[in-house]
Amino acid sequence: MTENRTQNLIVLDMAGTTVADGGLVERAFERAAERLGVEPGSADHAEKLRYVRDTMGESKISVFRHLFGTEDLARRANSAFEEAYGELVDGGLIAPVAGARESIEKLRADGRTVVLTTGFARVTQDAILDALGWQDLADLTLCPADAGGRGRPYPDMVLAAFLRTGAVDDVRDTVVAGDTAYDMLSGRRSGAGIVAGVLTGAHDRAALTAHGATHVLGSVAELPRLLADPA
Repeated sequence: MTENRTQNLIVLDMAGTTVADGGLVERAFERAAERLGVEPGSADHAEKLRYVRDTMGESKISVFRHLFGTEDLARRANSAFEEAYGELVDGGLIAPVAGARESIEKLRADGRTVVLTTGFARVTQDAILDALGWQDLADLTLCPADAGGRGRPYPDMVLAAFLRTGAVDDVRDTVVAGDTAYDMLSGRRSGAGIVAGVLTGAHDRAALTAHGATHVLGSVAELPRLLADPA
């Protein structure tokens, strides 16, 4: 017999899950890579861009450490990426995923605590929240630095949400939703009871399921209905 649980802590990814950024991660990476001397159109550029795509959802500084090898180059790349992404955001090139705001408002109206998480640095996360007018939409927002520095696929941001909010007594009462394999890994490693993949972002159903999704939804707009009847 399935144990009835009250899933009152909802941890949601941003880009690709609640925020539609139209490929801005790739565009910002290309600008940053060019500033570090990676020639557009080169084999090196193509290889690095492929890695960025494959690791969508991971902390961006971790991605740059892998790509550029040294801490100095990684930090330079990360700063250039943040600047480029911020410029693109300021240009009005992001929007909410359809139904995302309404879903978050519904979840909170139902008494659930909602936390928005990202692999971006705080400055980039705040730029997105400001551009969308979402500063007060969620109960809490977290970036990797808020959880000790490790982003996905580590469970740290989910566990930080659990500890900081005190919204639930058992980590199994946490719901994690995201669009990437790393979101799924992070959720499963945290012990969350529901780890929902959404099909509005980087990875497809097969990848989400292979990395531990307990449910796969068309979008985050379906989440309130799932939680109303999780069977």
